[in-house]
Amino acid sequence: MAGNIPSGNAIQIEKTEKTEMNTKLAFIAMTTLFFIWGFITALNDILIPHLKAAFSLSYTEAMLVQFCFFGAYFIISPLAGKLIEKVGYQRGIIIGLLTIASGCFLFYPAAEAEVYVIFLMGLFILASGVTILQVSANPYVAILGSEATAASRLNLAQAINSLGHTLGPMFGAALIFGVATTAIAATAVQLPYLILASVMIITATVFWRIKLPVIKHVEDPHAAEVTSDSIFKHKPLLYGTLAIFLYVGAEVSIGSFLVNFFAESHIGGLSEHDASKMVSYFWGAAMIGRFIGAALMRIIKPTLLLASNCVMVILLITLMINSQGSVAMWAIISVGLFNSIMFPTIFTLAIRGLGPLTGRGSGLLCQAIVGGAILPMLQGVAADMTSVQASFIVPAFAYIYIAWYALRGSNSTVNEPAIKAQA
Repeated sequence: MAGNIPSGNAIQIEKTEKTEMNTKLAFIAMTTLFFIWGFITALNDILIPHLKAAFSLSYTEAMLVQFCFFGAYFIISPLAGKLIEKVGYQRGIIIGLLTIASGCFLFYPAAEAEVYVIFLMGLFILASGVTILQVSANPYVAILGSEATAASRLNLAQAINSLGHTLGPMFGAALIFGVATTAIAATAVQLPYLILASVMIITATVFWRIKLPVIKHVEDPHAAEVTSDSIFKHKPLLYGTLAIFLYVGAEVSIGSFLVNFFAESHIGGLSEHDASKMVSYFWGAAMIGRFIGAALMRIIKPTLLLASNCVMVILLITLMINSQGSVAMWAIISVGLFNSIMFPTIFTLAIRGLGPLTGRGSGLLCQAIVGGAILPMLQGVAADMTSVQASFIVPAFAYIYIAWYALRGSNSTVNEPAIKAQA
């Protein structure tokens, strides 16, 4: 997922004799951050069913995990951008890592006291750190080299992010459900989150010791030309903001319900431990789909590929809702394959032609990630009113809008004012 890019300024590396060597080291270091937030985000899919059982929660109450986690994106993202401007990218990354560690440490007293609200506080703090990392790392990776290869670097970093998403559920399955003596042992989360906190502190120490290329801000000559312009005049961006909101919401919502869905007697009848491991297949499919999608985009227009993937997801969810057993299981897992290219494609279409307004548009799109807080709650309400299987109709509606955006809402002709502003 993309992070904020400062508006009104250009960013570039301050050249030194060791710039090339430091740039390679910096890219390797940055990819670890992409892995970290993918790992932590996917771990929520295992945490939700565990806390639901531990505190006897309804589905709606259990989805407060994602509400607090993704709500942090909306609240913290603008503040994180200002923090980076004040302290710089490297210090911002260190602050982000230590903030994640603080949130992880809070899980220990939360489990001892068996208070759900403390868990939610810890999640919000943890997610605030993840937000700071994203706001720092995405634009940093984008300028670590030539502009022509920026997309390639971000795609590679996102692939590492997908690897984190794939391995996170395996870690959770082994250390949360794998070592719990009972299904409702709240203390089972203490060890894995203490391990995460320790890894964050070690990583922060590494970032404190290494010397990264310095990023400097250069005044954008186009900035004065667009002071009277507004991102709210650009319909593809506004429609795209809603598309990001719905896509992130749908993806997070589906992942949040997989363990409980696989455990249903008429679906898989799996234990929570085995069902947790199956969640990795969903995120693994997304990782594979990212590489396939990148190749297909060389021969298929992004808008058509995005619309086609939406149609496939809608068909798969329809099949899942109306089937049982392994057919239903693999239908919903396959959704991950077609989800893969959606976020970067929507993001690219939304900021296309914005020129000097790209930074502001990027910030608006980042705040739309709050969809991951809202749609899981709506699906939770639907699950409490009907069933887990029927509740997947909620994310299905999101893909209908995204398909419309791909074919109609992303029409770049309405962005002509922004294109002219660059002339």
